[in-house]
Amino acid sequence: MNPEKIDFQSELLFNRLSKKFRHLKKWARRTGTNAFRLYDRDIPEIPLVLDLYDDAVSGAVYKKHTELQPGENRDEAVPDEIWLRTMKAAAAKALEIPESRIFIKERQKMRNRQETGNQYNRIKGKSFYRDVIEGDIKFRVNLSNYLDTGLFLDMRKKRALLRNEAGGKRVLNLFAYSCSLSVAAAIGGARQVDSVDLSNTYLEWGKINFALNSLPLSDKFSFVRNDVIQFINQAILRKSRWDIIILDPPSFSNSKKMQETLNIRRDYRNLIGKSLSLLSPVGTLYFSTNAKGFHFQNDDFTGFNIKDLRIKDLRPSLLDEDFRGKRIPACYEFSKA
Repeated sequence: MNPEKIDFQSELLFNRLSKKFRHLKKWARRTGTNAFRLYDRDIPEIPLVLDLYDDAVSGAVYKKHTELQPGENRDEAVPDEIWLRTMKAAAAKALEIPESRIFIKERQKMRNRQETGNQYNRIKGKSFYRDVIEGDIKFRVNLSNYLDTGLFLDMRKKRALLRNEAGGKRVLNLFAYSCSLSVAAAIGGARQVDSVDLSNTYLEWGKINFALNSLPLSDKFSFVRNDVIQFINQAILRKSRWDIIILDPPSFSNSKKMQETLNIRRDYRNLIGKSLSLLSPVGTLYFSTNAKGFHFQNDDFTGFNIKDLRIKDLRPSLLDEDFRGKRIPACYEFSKA
């Protein structure tokens, strides 16, 4: 790619970001948040995803730009670093923030790799934190040290939904990550919230999120480090029950800490079925997955002997303004009549 083309793309990105920022910052002010998706590969030749967190940006680049274009030779090609540095400069100018507050990591497309948990591995360097506001709730995010920041912006409405539904209920959050959904349930008045994850790092992050919202750590709120599949099996033996279960597994994981490899396309029936057996008689299970093209039929669960099981696709109700026209994770509500 020649320098003239990079400059042209830089101008395109600047104009796009300037326009979207003017619109979305007004919407965010009305909504009561300081974090939103700014740009998601809107221009095909600029494959970036950029999220604004208050006065800083976390983002990802989804493919390399070192391939030669027709008519180019090797001497004319510009390295990825130059392209990315130019795009960062355009973003900083459009948003009027320093380039030092823009953190962009490289993501490989899922078809080119297996998800082994690398998105949770720490990237060396100084930590850069911000607190995200959603109404009267706060969440701590880390923009610099991980591929993901600790908060999924496309699940904003799901957090609001959990808050509204959790009052007086027992809530189980499986694959809890940084426990943002647990916080939403606790703020909503849940009488018990149990967060289960294999990572001590993320459970400690969850405790920070609880502290940010003045939620005292007590017997009401437990943080359980365990392989989720093993936890479910043990809970079935104990005949434990919850009124709300949140099930948001990774698409694929072969972490050495797990006893079994998890492939959600292969394992979702078993995982959902066992989770349903932990529901109270009038309980609700919320299942989410980011696996592309994921879908299932209602009769996938006929063998679980659950009378009048109702399944609802929640995606239309969870789509927020900053994700219009974009794909968000599949999210289904399972409820017992």
